[in-house]
Amino acid sequence: MDYERLIDEETWAFIRRTAESYPDDAVDLSIDDQRRVYDTMCQDFRQPRPNQVKTQDRSADGVPVRVYIAGDPTRTVVYFHGGGFILGGLDSHDDVCAEICVQTGYRVVAVDYRLCPEHVHPAQFDDSWAAVEWAASEFGDPIVLAGDSAGGNLAASVAHRARGRLGHVLGQVLIYPGLGGDRTQGSYVEHAYAPLLTLEDIQFYEKLRFGGAKPERDPTYAPLHDTDFSGLPPTVVITADCDPLRDDGPAYCEKIIASGGKAHWINEPGLVHGYLRARTTVKRASDSFERISVAIEALGQGIWSYD
Repeated sequence: MDYERLIDEETWAFIRRTAESYPDDAVDLSIDDQRRVYDTMCQDFRQPRPNQVKTQDRSADGVPVRVYIAGDPTRTVVYFHGGGFILGGLDSHDDVCAEICVQTGYRVVAVDYRLCPEHVHPAQFDDSWAAVEWAASEFGDPIVLAGDSAGGNLAASVAHRARGRLGHVLGQVLIYPGLGGDRTQGSYVEHAYAPLLTLEDIQFYEKLRFGGAKPERDPTYAPLHDTDFSGLPPTVVITADCDPLRDDGPAYCEKIIASGGKAHWINEPGLVHGYLRARTTVKRASDSFERISVAIEALGQGIWSYD
């Protein structure tokens, strides 16, 4: 794959800056050291919270969450952070959640789910589901689900579980999610050695998610493995073109559409996994973040502008 041609200089600068604090061989480090370098990297890119955003750390029936408010919100976005299910927390995506709050005007609830390998599947899903149920009860507002990477997986898993159990889920916005696609074809092969996320990385993270036998036909583990895609909320999936996870996006959207639902796939040319951190330095990433915020706001208002 000719990444020198596909990726522009701004994005290469972001890749180099990321590598300065999070090296390519990070998976060879201990879990504690991986978390340390990941947190350092996130801190390096972290932007100040907008002044109008107020936050409060709460307990969502035992699950730590951070609530962001700017003004008088009538919708709640529940956001699940990325990090391969082993990294990240409330601080790693604090600025992303704060900016979504300001740009949409909605309340944002960031979920600090338990991490692998100390807590294997379904702990991450259980915490995510508990946090969404809490948010629905605590605030009483309609909900939009959102998340990036591993968090996109959790958002989709919650959307599948919510059918018939939780009312007023207005939509989901999934940002370069891993949804359980076929690892032997498509983007998993084409971009197996992509900058910032390789197929080997994905396989490493996956092995830490479960104890014993790998879950099979479990949509709380891999939403693409569900057998029923009907009744899901309107869905927007945004992927990075230079990312082994890319093809999970269109595969998921196709299943929803085939089941009579609304879904739209946006693929971002020249971008790589984790580009949310590049939104202030890379024009392509900034434009994509704008599309993400617009999608969240529109779904919260019941607007579907992708037909």
